[in-house]
Amino acid sequence: MSKVSIPQGTRDFGANVVRKRNHIIHTIKNVFELYGFGPLETPAMENLDTLMGKYGEEGDKLIFKILNNGLNDPKNIDKAKLAFENVLQGKNDKHLTERALKYDLTIPFARYVAMNHGQLTFPFRRYQVQPVWRADRPQKGRYREFFQCDADVVGSTSLLNEVELVNIYATVFGKLKMEVDIKINSRKILSALAELCGGTDKLTDITIAIDKLDKIGIEKVQEELLQRELDKKQVATISEYLRIDGDNTQKITAIKELLGATQAGAEGIGEIEYILQHPSSAHIKPPVVDFTLARGLNYYTGIIFEVKARDVQMGSIGGGGRYDDLTGLFGVPGIPGVGISFGIDRIYDVMEELKLFPQEVHSGTQVLFFNLGEAESKKAFTLMQQLRDKGISCELYHQQAKFDRQFKYAEKKHIAYAVMIGSRELESNTCIIKKLGTGEQSTAALSDLAGYSF
Repeated sequence: MSKVSIPQGTRDFGANVVRKRNHIIHTIKNVFELYGFGPLETPAMENLDTLMGKYGEEGDKLIFKILNNGLNDPKNIDKAKLAFENVLQGKNDKHLTERALKYDLTIPFARYVAMNHGQLTFPFRRYQVQPVWRADRPQKGRYREFFQCDADVVGSTSLLNEVELVNIYATVFGKLKMEVDIKINSRKILSALAELCGGTDKLTDITIAIDKLDKIGIEKVQEELLQRELDKKQVATISEYLRIDGDNTQKITAIKELLGATQAGAEGIGEIEYILQHPSSAHIKPPVVDFTLARGLNYYTGIIFEVKARDVQMGSIGGGGRYDDLTGLFGVPGIPGVGISFGIDRIYDVMEELKLFPQEVHSGTQVLFFNLGEAESKKAFTLMQQLRDKGISCELYHQQAKFDRQFKYAEKKHIAYAVMIGSRELESNTCIIKKLGTGEQSTAALSDLAGYSF
């Protein structure tokens, strides 16, 4: 028998990990609700044609496709064999696969809006917390199954939405005690760069290459741009663009000189200036302008976002942007939208590395009742139910055992208090309460236990 395992790029989560993940998810959900967003869920799988062609050349390669049912039926074998040959040649074939696991939450959301736009109240604000799947090469911070938390607004072109999404990022990471850089750019600025380099048909080639800048460096980006049939002059212009540096004011001045004369460039610069100049709470710092930010997904049309954690080596932990015609992909044009996403798994890894989880996240059971005999455990069980009615999580050790064994159990589970009722305590209607972290011990009447401050 082969060794038991799970698929590469997936993970099991024990209680300690789940509690920490829930801390992150609940924090994000609470902020979403605070900003007036409502929850939505969509299926784990989508029709393949819903997803294909929506994520660009690189993204399409990472979609997990699901084999059709009944491929072992003799009637379908020949069709499946022919379909498999087509797939090996890079083609899709409905005789082999018609469905796929969702790659992200944005395209399924756009599909949902397209299907239900007649019943929705616009602007429609939704958040969504669900797993997604990508056939990527697993590495630190990159998994094949992972959770995303998205917030989107559709049915509005107002840049106030972008301002609020920046504030959501800042509020969430402030509550999680994480130091981050919230970066912004505009696809309109990238379109202006493509226009300056020979035409907007160059946009995809340019953004795919620029999106790899952090991973491969500027020289490799230049090589890739040459391989994508841009000439040396065009590559030099892009290199000048990528070398823009300084604070936000200096970057805006430099980009105006390079691209401000184009309509798309002027629009993109104006949008960034609006966000930078809009008032926010005193604790919210303005985002960082980063013109190297490309986010190589074809559906973005305006402002784009990315969040990086400070003091740790990790890819982006959040990202998003405006996609003013995403529902047009599904035959419902004219519904603008903008959204952001949180990378739960990467946020978890950063918080774990920097030890940012609060102490109360680590424990579940607050009180352990020792099992010291049949009559004693029956009384303990009754009292335990009373504490549970008060919202205090507790448990009774499963069998009569030595003190040492029950103390070790409590220690391993990080339980804060032990309640002991022996034969003497049963006669006197009292119990011993021990605070396990300090060893502090006291005696209380059983009738007072429900009111005790655990």
